[in-house]
Amino acid sequence: MRLKTALTLVFLLLSCQAISQDKTTIRIGALAFGTVNWELTALANAGMDQTSAFKLDITKLANPQAAKIALQSGAVDMIVSDWIWVSRQRAVGFDFTFYPYSNTAGALVVPADSPIKEIADLKSVKLGIAGGGLDKNWLLLQSLASQNQLNLDQSVEKTFGAPPLLNQLILRNDLDALITYWHYGVRLEAQGYRQIIDGNEIVKALGIEQKVAPLGYVFNRTWGETNASAVNSFFDQVKIAKDQLCASDDSWQAIASLTKAKDKATENLLRSRYCQGRIKDWGQAQQQAAEKVYNILKQLSQNRLTGASEHIQPGTFWTK
Repeated sequence: MRLKTALTLVFLLLSCQAISQDKTTIRIGALAFGTVNWELTALANAGMDQTSAFKLDITKLANPQAAKIALQSGAVDMIVSDWIWVSRQRAVGFDFTFYPYSNTAGALVVPADSPIKEIADLKSVKLGIAGGGLDKNWLLLQSLASQNQLNLDQSVEKTFGAPPLLNQLILRNDLDALITYWHYGVRLEAQGYRQIIDGNEIVKALGIEQKVAPLGYVFNRTWGETNASAVNSFFDQVKIAKDQLCASDDSWQAIASLTKAKDKATENLLRSRYCQGRIKDWGQAQQQAAEKVYNILKQLSQNRLTGASEHIQPGTFWTK
C-alpha cells in the first residue's frame, strides 16, 4: 500500500513538472510608467499572471525606442507599440504582428478661457505637438483642417516636445493649444482645460466610422503561432483584468498609485478615459478602416512615417 502511495506521489510530481514545462513564458517589455502596467499589475493582483497556458516575465523599459530595440533583439517576446511601425517592420523583413490594446487616443486641448472653439480657430496660434512632426494625430488633424481650406502646418507656430514639457508650457501660457497623448491631455482637463477633439473624433470626421486602435501588443508572428494557446489566453486574461479595473473600485484602488495622479479628479478622469478605450470589436471592419488611415498618413508624411509600401503589409494584424 505504501509503495502504491509513493508511486502515486511520484506520478503527480512528474505530471506537475510536465505541466510546468508546457507552460509558455511570455516575456513582456513594458514602459516603466506606461498605462500597460496598470492592467499587468491588475493581472498579477488577481493571480491571473500565471495560468495553465502561460506565465509572465515583465521587463521594465525606459522609453518606446528601448522597447522596440528589445523586441527586435529578441530580449523580450512582446511590447506595446503601433501598427504603422509593425507594417513598416514587416516590409523590411521582421515578422511582427499586432493585436489591439486600447482605442484611447490623444487629443487637442486648450485653456478653459481660450477663444479656440474648433479647428478653424487654430489659425496663427502657438500649437504644441507631442511626438514630433510625424505624430499620427498631428498628421490626421492637418488632413481634417485641409477640408476647410486651412493649411495647419503653415498657419500655426509649432512647438514640438515631450508631453511633460509641453504640459508645463501650456500651463505657463506659452502655448495656445496642445495636441498630446491621451493621459497628458486628461491631466490638463482635470485642471479645467477643454478638449476640442480627440484622435477617434478626427478619424470619424475624416469619414472613417470604425475606431482604429492606435496601440496594441506587438510580437513575432511565428512565435505567436507556435504559442497561440498561450498568447490568446493572455489576451483573454488581460481583457478580464481591464474589465475588473473598470467595474471594481477595489481592483482600481490597488493600482491607483501607478497613475501618478495628484488628486482624485485626475485619477477619476484617467480611469474613465482608460475604460472608454476598451476594445469591443476587432475584425475585418476595423482592419479595413486602418487601411484608410494608413493611406492618409502615407500621403501626408510622404512615406516618412509608413515607408514606401502602398498598403499595410499582409500579416500586420493578429486575429484570434
